[in-house]
Amino acid sequence: MAASTGNSLAALLSQTHLDDHDEILKAANAQLAKSKSDLDAQHVRTVALVKLDRFDDALRQIEQGGDALKKRVPLEHAYALYKTGKLAEAEKVAADAVASSNDGRGARHVLAQATYRGENFVRAADVYKELAARPQDGEGFEHYNDLRINSLAVDAQLQWQSGHGQQLAEKWSRGKVNREDLEAFETAYNAACSSIACGEFGQADVLLKRAKALCLASEDLSEEDKKAEVMPIIIQQIYVLHKLRKFDEAAKLGEEVSLQEYDLSTRHIARINGMANVTEDPNPYLSWRNMQQSAKLPVNDKPFSFQSNILDHNCHVMGLSSNKHRGVASTTLNKISADPVASTSPLITNLSVVNAAAHAKGARGKAGIKELLPLINKRPYDVGLALTIVQIYVNEGNYGAATPLLENFLVRLENSGNPDVLPTRFAPGIVGTLVALYAHAGRRGSVRNELTKAANYWMDNSATKPPPASLLRAAGASLLESSRPADLEQAGKIFSALLAADPSDRGAAAGLVASYASTHPEKIEAAQLDALTPVARLVADVDIDALESAGVATTAPSQQPQTSAKRAAPKDKKPEDERKSKKIRKSRLPKDFDPNKKVDAERWLPMRDRSYYKPKGRKGKLRQAGLTQGGIVDEKQQQGGNSGAQQTGGGGGGGGANKKKKKGKR
Repeated sequence: MAASTGNSLAALLSQTHLDDHDEILKAANAQLAKSKSDLDAQHVRTVALVKLDRFDDALRQIEQGGDALKKRVPLEHAYALYKTGKLAEAEKVAADAVASSNDGRGARHVLAQATYRGENFVRAADVYKELAARPQDGEGFEHYNDLRINSLAVDAQLQWQSGHGQQLAEKWSRGKVNREDLEAFETAYNAACSSIACGEFGQADVLLKRAKALCLASEDLSEEDKKAEVMPIIIQQIYVLHKLRKFDEAAKLGEEVSLQEYDLSTRHIARINGMANVTEDPNPYLSWRNMQQSAKLPVNDKPFSFQSNILDHNCHVMGLSSNKHRGVASTTLNKISADPVASTSPLITNLSVVNAAAHAKGARGKAGIKELLPLINKRPYDVGLALTIVQIYVNEGNYGAATPLLENFLVRLENSGNPDVLPTRFAPGIVGTLVALYAHAGRRGSVRNELTKAANYWMDNSATKPPPASLLRAAGASLLESSRPADLEQAGKIFSALLAADPSDRGAAAGLVASYASTHPEKIEAAQLDALTPVARLVADVDIDALESAGVATTAPSQQPQTSAKRAAPKDKKPEDERKSKKIRKSRLPKDFDPNKKVDAERWLPMRDRSYYKPKGRKGKLRQAGLTQGGIVDEKQQQGGNSGAQQTGGGGGGGGANKKKKKGKR
């Protein structure tokens, strides 16, 4: 049976041409109609379906053939899974094919593409390095060029991921573009994307112009292929021109974009860029509708996550602008709930902020806080929600409410009993927010305690994840401000951990020397001292002779004049006659008022107290002389006056007394 099957398959293939995949498919179908279990015919049919880009039919044929067929067509199986968007399965099948094959070059290519499209860029970079290091089997420059193009694409994607590609970022930020990158439009385009990821928009503009020129001048591409290849270049140019604030050039270039001739993802991105280019105030309802029309993209043509996250965020913002608060709140909550508890992922925290805005319904300040505070009880571990409320408090100047709210949130994380949330509790961003609030309130002790607590956690769990150097450095610097030996000892441990992670860290070496200088000088090594800047270099610019000739600067004690209780008159006070006289109503003036006559300055005093007062008559003068209260008294004149007064009064008094006696006898 096997021999007859092989003869029939050989006869089948001899009747067809290798490039005539339709005829091969028809012959395989005819053979399978006779014998459904013919493994060779199943193999031929699977390859023909893949060649005809009928990947769904190829997967169905592979599933019908079972494990026996899967072992014979691992490359076609992985490629069909990749083209239908089943990236995780494609990566697994391709990896198994690479492990079980001696050569596996084709399987490695599929593995690299699947990991790239699945955004596992680190593994994709490793696979391309393996392919570049292996013999090329006579494939020559074309194969080398393809590998270089794909490797540059992976490098560009690594720029967008935090924690990866630091060396690549340094390469592109320093403007290091190889001459080979300018020889093909694909490599120039990928180099431009890397420059965009690093924020080098000027360099990216030059590279994109070079890529566009090479693409249009290519002799290997047809006119249709040129239009398809130049479209992504133009869209990137529009983005770069916007970043360079060259809006007129971006608008002119946007006229070259035709939304009816290219793939759906390119149309969607181009439509979003066109909406952003509108200068007049758009209708939010129409804008939201236009975004929804092109938002549904096929599985194999979706943007990468860093692109789709921005597009989804724009869609949520347009929904809020068109008062679709309930829908935005429901959509974002579903995505937040699908993520682990207390996540610090930028995607989830941004969704939490949008969700909070949807619940606030446009309210700001205290009104917005009133709407958001009840959500804390429903989502007690939502990082984005807690930080949003803290930010609103800070914007309102209410630091006293922002600090306890963040403290209570961190206490809930510590008491949750879930060790997976502790990295969130001591995340550098959250710790930095609380430290900033403490610093604003002048609580230096609380700043030191919080930083030390976070540093201890990360050093105790450094086996699973490297501790954040910025947080450890801030904690060590805070402990150096203390004079307690225990704090200095803790600072020494922190700087020792930093030096162990990076021996070339001169800042950590200086901190270690400062920590142990007064407590344990024997722990300071010569290499650490050598890392410090020499004293001779620090004082090289100091002119000792000039300092000695200038002498020691002394500050004279400030002599403040004694101020009286009364406020002194201003020095620039104008004379009385120069002042602008206030106009008085005629009804308030006296009847006999003469404006030409000088006003009496003592008119407010009683008549007797005025300097020009003269009492009338002799008796009045004597009476005036006897009024000595408050004046200078002459004792001799007072004694003489008193005796005379007594004598004079005695004669008069006797007569008066006799009269009283006579009157009293009655």
